[in-house]
Amino acid sequence: MKLRTNVPKSFAPFSQTVHPDLKEECGVCGVYAHRQSAHLVYLGLTALQHRGQESAGIVSFNGKMNRHVGMGLVFDVFKEEHFKFLKGRSAIGHVRYSTTGSSVLKNAQPILVTTHYGQVAVGHNGNFTNADTLRKELESSGAIFQTTTDSEVILHLIARSKEKTLPEAIVSALKKVEGAYSLLFASDRNSHGRQESMMIAVRDPMGFRPLILGRIGSSWAIASETCAFDLIGAKTVREIEPGEMIVIEGSQTFRSVPISKPLGRTAFCIFEFIYFARPDSKIFGKSVYEVRRELGRQLAREAPPPRGVDCVVAVPDSSVLAAMGYAEEVQLPYELGFIRSHYVGRTFIEPSKPMRDFQARIKYNPISENLRGKKVVLIDDSIVRGTTSKKLIRLLRSTGVKEIHMRISSPPITGSCFYGIDTPNKSELIASSHSVEGIRKFLKVESLKYLSIPGLLKSARGTTSKYCTGCFSGNYPTRLLDLEKSSKC
Repeated sequence: MKLRTNVPKSFAPFSQTVHPDLKEECGVCGVYAHRQSAHLVYLGLTALQHRGQESAGIVSFNGKMNRHVGMGLVFDVFKEEHFKFLKGRSAIGHVRYSTTGSSVLKNAQPILVTTHYGQVAVGHNGNFTNADTLRKELESSGAIFQTTTDSEVILHLIARSKEKTLPEAIVSALKKVEGAYSLLFASDRNSHGRQESMMIAVRDPMGFRPLILGRIGSSWAIASETCAFDLIGAKTVREIEPGEMIVIEGSQTFRSVPISKPLGRTAFCIFEFIYFARPDSKIFGKSVYEVRRELGRQLAREAPPPRGVDCVVAVPDSSVLAAMGYAEEVQLPYELGFIRSHYVGRTFIEPSKPMRDFQARIKYNPISENLRGKKVVLIDDSIVRGTTSKKLIRLLRSTGVKEIHMRISSPPITGSCFYGIDTPNKSELIASSHSVEGIRKFLKVESLKYLSIPGLLKSARGTTSKYCTGCFSGNYPTRLLDLEKSSKC
């Protein structure tokens, strides 16, 4: 396979806005028993780029484990020359946005270590809620940490295990951790003169984060979302079940190992549907596209527009499908209100304070001809701090719109996420301290309404025993332990 280095950075069947307040989580991708494994993982990571834009990395393995990681986007981290040493018939990769640990190269994943089980690499999507306690216990008994991530904790627990095999050691280690994890391991060791390699995927008992098993011919693939499979030509086999470990040691079959007893409930992150997952993915057994569009329809049923509204517009790109569903339900035209730049980097030099809307305008430019003199319904997927929304509304006002009626396709965010999404502290969440009317006044819009929690669950065809709605309801499905003492509460 020839590595394409001229693919534009905006490449994706459906672009995904980088939300300024809800930082991306992480994404993992792995390919087992394929001669172009590292190249395929690279392509899979580009499809998962929306899940993390801070760093990227790949570990290849088959006789020798090789690792390359770097800060930035996948296209920036990997060049053609890197694949000359990323050899092997298997590879795992990771894209990251930090939810624990700082944004530095040493925290880039996959992390690669040497243990008595051989070399072991891991990529992690999620967050261990008792990581601080475990880290202190390990350090007090002599452990030396090389990173500040919670992901390294699991490797120390594995390295200290007395179990005979790596899969058994992983199960033993996971009995000590709490919280959210979709983990992808790679291992290579020489046993009795025979090289043994395996890829292991594990999902926490509540299934907070998605993790999918796929097939490429006779090879295996693992990814956080099915959109990665579409790009590399893999077919979805099934989702890895909550509390399940998949062990792949050959191209013919795999072993399924339970890591815990059934809990009688799950806690799928419902924000995956609202914002994080790509709309061309299928996760938690459902099409993200269909759920996101239904969010808009349900929002229209609960919060229809006032009389005289001319059109529906969206904050691109993650709100487009909800806006289309809303417009369809109320039989109003859907209009393109903003053009979003797909070529803006994460950092730029900010001009003087008088240009207060520069940060918004550099990414979003309103189409004055479409909006001037109109009464509009503005659809967004969420309001976090409210500062970005306020800037966008000022931009809309500058076009000469008559009225702005804002509708949000999720409930008010009143609490932080502790399971792998880097939301701000609770004190910074506008809905934690303001009523809906207070937020409306802050944003200076004619009306503001949110989707209800029952409406959200109805759109995703589930209940509170299926989905985690902690950031909306304050009802978290696990103990928070260390995090209850942290500044995130």
